[in-house]
Amino acid sequence: MPPSILAVANQKGGVGKTTTAVSVGAALAEMGRKVLLIDIDPQANATSGLGIDRSTVQTSIYDVIVMGRSLAEARLPTAVPGLDVVPSAIALAGSEIELVDLARRERRLQYALEALASDDDYVLIDSPPSLGLLAINAVVAADALLIPIQCEFYALEGLGLLMHTLALLRKELNPTLTIAGIVMTLFDARLALAHQVVDEVRSRFGDQLLTPLIPRNVRLSEAPSHGMPITLYDPTCRGAIAYRELSANLDARIHGRAALAAAGIPSPV
Repeated sequence: MPPSILAVANQKGGVGKTTTAVSVGAALAEMGRKVLLIDIDPQANATSGLGIDRSTVQTSIYDVIVMGRSLAEARLPTAVPGLDVVPSAIALAGSEIELVDLARRERRLQYALEALASDDDYVLIDSPPSLGLLAINAVVAADALLIPIQCEFYALEGLGLLMHTLALLRKELNPTLTIAGIVMTLFDARLALAHQVVDEVRSRFGDQLLTPLIPRNVRLSEAPSHGMPITLYDPTCRGAIAYRELSANLDARIHGRAALAAAGIPSPV
């Protein structure tokens, strides 16, 4: 069975996108799933957040999508059993210009994934907060989007724009693209605004909202500086517990969709 390919995406920055990619990847691996995390963001935060020094990386996602190397060559193990990473690199910052002249430039990652022989259960793609060719490569290669949204007012505006973009991408490049789930991040139960944002997202997107809400938690902020996902850095903190539960719910949802597909029953978008 092919892996479920999820692009962790949001055009707005600072919403907990990389934290979600790393934390969900680590939690799924902890559950026994085999996970490959692809860091296609030039900032390389997912790479460093998993303890990889990008100055020592020999083969990166840049070599894959620009130079045509295989994902297997770039794949590295992490401290989490079952979780591997394809790291980012500084050269990725200029790759948008190089990609412009390449054939099928928006499908380079898709082709690399199609050529990857592995028994992964999940491929998570940490995409940049933009709508450039790197982000488009991530979305075109994906089966579904995992969308983190910060619990603040401006997040709703960003979500509306993202839905518009999703419709365009479905029309032009990836007609089968779905939403795997929406992750509400940086939730502070003391703030009325946070509750209002969650209620608005729930009213607009219904069961696409994954639970639980991810709390604002200082340990989640500290973990990347130690090169560890939250499940290793502080396994019992509120952030780790929330991401574990959310990942279990996501896994159940994905496998439910897979079961429906196997039975020939369309799954909800």
